[in-house]
Amino acid sequence: MTSFDETSYKVAEFLLQIKAIKLQPENPFTWASGWKSPIYCDNRKTLSYPSIRTYIRQQFVNAINKDFAKPEVIAGVATGGIAQGVLISQEMGLPFVYVRSEAKKHGMTNLIEGDIEKGQSVVVIEDLISTGGSSLKAVEALREKGCNVKGMAAIFTYGFDTAENNFKKADCKVVSLTNYTTLINVALDKGYVTEKDVASLTEWRNNPDTWKQTSILK
Repeated sequence: MTSFDETSYKVAEFLLQIKAIKLQPENPFTWASGWKSPIYCDNRKTLSYPSIRTYIRQQFVNAINKDFAKPEVIAGVATGGIAQGVLISQEMGLPFVYVRSEAKKHGMTNLIEGDIEKGQSVVVIEDLISTGGSSLKAVEALREKGCNVKGMAAIFTYGFDTAENNFKKADCKVVSLTNYTTLINVALDKGYVTEKDVASLTEWRNNPDTWKQTSILK
């Protein structure tokens, strides 16, 4: 097992322990998109656990140094990437900005909050990547500002083909501390799910828009 694999396993284990990620293949959640999903992810819960928060912050720093070299600015995607980005920028001694989901409708009508200049290199921080749509809007906003976006780092990604294609088209490198495949392996190892559940969880990841409760093995 490589150090990255160990990190991925440990982060996934933490997310399950604190119920930042819940797996319910027999009682699926409904996402805002209308998708039925056997998984729900709220990585903001990691902020309530100092030791886990610190571990995740340090793994972010390690990943950024390894995959992007030290940028000039850290940018968080609102809202989940803001607190994580602040922790990372503080540890790295870097300026921090965050990108809104849309420009303010009053005052300065900012889309990017904080000071960042044309030509500066930036790494974007997300807590979660699903399809990549909102994440790439932040990347686009920074590029329109004239910034050099070196890539994006996230706590967790579902690994959907849609997201991978979207990031590839946008020429944006993504590094994630852990991912859906590792999560399911950890969940099975630690008894959060059964082999029967894994079949349904795998089917959902392969076909999230058509997956239904009826896909669960009886």
